[in-house]
Amino acid sequence: MKKILVATFLTLAAGSAQAETFLDGAYGDKDGCIYSKTGDTSGDDDFFLLNDQGITTAVSTCDFHGAATKTDTGFTIDAECEADGEAGSEDIATLTRSDKGYTVSFPDGTKWGPYPKCK
Repeated sequence: MKKILVATFLTLAAGSAQAETFLDGAYGDKDGCIYSKTGDTSGDDDFFLLNDQGITTAVSTCDFHGAATKTDTGFTIDAECEADGEAGSEDIATLTRSDKGYTVSFPDGTKWGPYPKCK
């Protein structure tokens, strides 16, 4: 199942117009950062990766499109998100940077992070 979600994310990212580069690298948990470097996932249920193309988690993907808007604490960007078994929806992702990394939040109150920069 997780491999299908990752494949879906890669397909969405490859098929859409490339988002501009606005982050200074990839951010995530241990497994998300390994995936960023190798393309392999361990199957961990807490998988999280944030990069200029979007967000990949164990159960959802968000594909960024359009230009990111700089804020005082990070960025906002349009995102098309899909959760396991649910149709995709358009939303605005807010990426807030702190000394611990980026926190991603959505208007519905969903919040992920903070996640540190991948090394």
